[in-house]
Amino acid sequence: MEVLIMKARKKDSEAFIQLMDLNTQYMYKIAKSYLKVEEDVADVLQDTILTCYEKIGTLKQNKYFKTWLTRILINKCKDILGRNKDMYIREEIPEIPVNDFHYDNLEWSQVLQSLDEKYRTILLLYYLEDFNTREIAEMLDMNEKTVQTRLARGRGKISELYQMEERRSSI
Repeated sequence: MEVLIMKARKKDSEAFIQLMDLNTQYMYKIAKSYLKVEEDVADVLQDTILTCYEKIGTLKQNKYFKTWLTRILINKCKDILGRNKDMYIREEIPEIPVNDFHYDNLEWSQVLQSLDEKYRTILLLYYLEDFNTREIAEMLDMNEKTVQTRLARGRGKISELYQMEERRSSI
């Protein structure tokens, strides 16, 4: 990936396309954690890719490419949320009947969707994308202690879900 980043910084469009292809699924997961409407997600991805292409020369060190990309993506998501504040309707997570709720069969994305966005994004970046708390704090422009606290609280909420399911299964 290092070679692709170096080539992309020199405006090699083929290298840039490959770089974006390698990161599309990652960007989609992050955007989807912020936005629920697929059209908004597609718009943010397109806008992020365009901005990255235009500003890749501003990337200071290749090793921070993913952090740089993520920060642009998150800012674009926040722009959409802010712009559509009054008319943006977040899809609610459907109520899951107690008898049909089986934690073992629940996918990670469903667990994440049941959490408040402030926990969801941090858990996603930490567990699925392997960023450390310092990197997440930098991306989200917040104090590292806040990231650590939200990470712990997010884990706690997931643990509560699991414990609720354990109690239900034992009844």
